Amino acid sequence: MKKYLLHINGEWTAPDSNNWFETSNPFDNEPWALISEGNAADVEKAVQAGHAAFSSGPWPAFTASQRGALLRKLGDLLARDAEFLARLESRDNGKLFAECHAQMKYTAEWYHYYGGLADKVEGAVIPTDKAGVFNFTRYEPLGVVAAITPWNSPLMLATWKVAPALAAGNTVVIKPSEFTSTTTLEFMNLVMEAGFPKGVVNVVTGFGGQVGEPLVTHPLVAKIAFTGGEMAGQAINVLAAKNFKKVILELGGKSPNIVFDDANLDQAVKGAVRGIFSAAGQSCVAGSRLLLHESIHDKFVADMVAMVKEARIGDPADPETHIGPIATRLQYEKVLKYIDIAKSEGATCALGGEPLTHGVYAKGNFIQPTIFTDVSNNMRIAQEEVFGPVLSVIRFKDVEDAIRIANDINYGLAAGIWTTSLERAVYVSEKIKAGTVWINTYRDTSYTSPFGGYKRSGIGREGGRDAIKDYLQVKSVWVSTGMNLPNPFLRE
Repeated sequence: MKKYLLHINGEWTAPDSNNWFETSNPFDNEPWALISEGNAADVEKAVQAGHAAFSSGPWPAFTASQRGALLRKLGDLLARDAEFLARLESRDNGKLFAECHAQMKYTAEWYHYYGGLADKVEGAVIPTDKAGVFNFTRYEPLGVVAAITPWNSPLMLATWKVAPALAAGNTVVIKPSEFTSTTTLEFMNLVMEAGFPKGVVNVVTGFGGQVGEPLVTHPLVAKIAFTGGEMAGQAINVLAAKNFKKVILELGGKSPNIVFDDANLDQAVKGAVRGIFSAAGQSCVAGSRLLLHESIHDKFVADMVAMVKEARIGDPADPETHIGPIATRLQYEKVLKYIDIAKSEGATCALGGEPLTHGVYAKGNFIQPTIFTDVSNNMRIAQEEVFGPVLSVIRFKDVEDAIRIANDINYGLAAGIWTTSLERAVYVSEKIKAGTVWINTYRDTSYTSPFGGYKRSGIGREGGRDAIKDYLQVKSVWVSTGMNLPNPFLRE
């Protein structure tokens, strides 16, 4: 098995613990690589390297245009190696190779975008009410940024943090999920090839208590950018607040996908299926609550069940596969637990509801795509994030009923609306409490557009022009233009 080292200060480094742990392929749960088990000592080295690179040497001397050129080169290298990285990530977390490949190629565009944006952050000249002074603002980087990423889309979600952070002039320490560290580590070869100075990007792998917490609490870390579960995000927010650190937290979701009776039903069925069963439901924006107008409920469910029955479940490396395994054994067990909860709450299992344990599925983390009907919005299956291929179908009576049900949740990450009425689409999109609302589509994102949540789905936004300013701080500069300052002890 390949043995991965940490990457600190431009060097591949053995962990202080001298321990490694296995990473496994969710298709068969066979270990295939060894990952360094980092600890607080490794975090200290990485943060100090990031701080030194931020404070002196070539990186702070680079112009914004020079930083942008490096980012664009990194994007080119990522595009070049997209297939290799996609196969690695598919092996690590069980996501379809086809999806990983498309994601890797698109991830390269984030570096191109923020490379182009790096030298377009402008301050302002402010016409103040003070005579004899000239006032202007400038944006300056924060320092060392901690980027903590999950297992479902590790390199893409690292990029959402790393690209704007570097464009702004910060340095970064990445802590990837212990379940999916390999693509982030391989990515560091591209960072070096692109020509980034030592210490600008560092990677420390390991577990939350040994790496994540020391990273969040380190006094030289200026900001934490985290994507992951709600409880971990809450803990990070508490720790960060003690030292007034800035945070971006992209957390969970229980997104409503609302289909009105005037919708194009063929398109809406495809959107509902895509919304929940892509990536085997392991997406923070998964449309896991399907709200159907009561007049179309039965036909819609029947058409959706028929479509999902045609899905091919199997090896994510096979281009013919539509749905792959659950990424980790722990998550597999959690999803099965929620299926049992749904049944005990009285929901009707219209499709699936069981693990797949025979034949080719025997060693893997496979669960049938599952659809529950007769779900009320107060059931746990409707209120809690499952993060798997499990859909809750809820009836509604009219527009206001749909809005009420959609917003009756602690989360607010995303929502979908399916209707041919422009008036209704705009009205409902205004009323929905979510950071992203899709109309007659689902799961579209872009580096050009902000992404983030309301309520317990998080704090801050990633993507778009505004994201880079979250990695900067504004400074107000006052310059006297007068020849003589007044005597401070004389009153007019």
